[in-house]
Amino acid sequence: MSQQDAGVRKASISRETLETQITVELCLDGTGQCTLDTGLPFLEHMLDQIARHGQIDLDIHAKGDLHIDAHHTVEDIGITMGQAFSEAIGDKKGIIRYGHAYVPLDEALSRVVIDCSGRPGLEFHVPFTRATVGDFDVDLVIEFFQGFVNHADVTVHIDNLRGHNAHHQAETVFKAFGRALRMAVARDAAMAGTSPSTKGVL
Repeated sequence: MSQQDAGVRKASISRETLETQITVELCLDGTGQCTLDTGLPFLEHMLDQIARHGQIDLDIHAKGDLHIDAHHTVEDIGITMGQAFSEAIGDKKGIIRYGHAYVPLDEALSRVVIDCSGRPGLEFHVPFTRATVGDFDVDLVIEFFQGFVNHADVTVHIDNLRGHNAHHQAETVFKAFGRALRMAVARDAAMAGTSPSTKGVL
């Protein structure tokens, strides 16, 4: 269910499979508030970065088959969050559409560029320097973003430009994603009521 009354762009989506049960509430016009219960502490730390730096309110509850591994849960959180984003953004009239951000953390530096294009696409170039952060498999970072872009219908380019600490590499990616998303969904007074596309629709 989405709500855009009084200009507030928010949505609530639930997704249930034999592997996971996910609920995501998302508000694009938030203050960075975040409530997370996923059973995956490192992922929650990363999702908090999106909320805080994107000024997006997130409420995510997930139960998954973590006794197997975290893959299904991480991917399905990305999918459900993408679905919620798509509902909340609506027809995209009056938004800036494009967003970008560079974020450093000590030795690490990442760049994220977003186009709310209506077309899903992900370019992900993050050469993680180790396979896990704690017990979190860093291969799952791309699975989260792939799930998100496929269902949010956005194009996202993610590049880690440097870094040797895998935690820092991941954190700069999620922070930059939040800031780029914040820019892309911001309202553009010059485009009020119109679509930021020569097609007339996104």
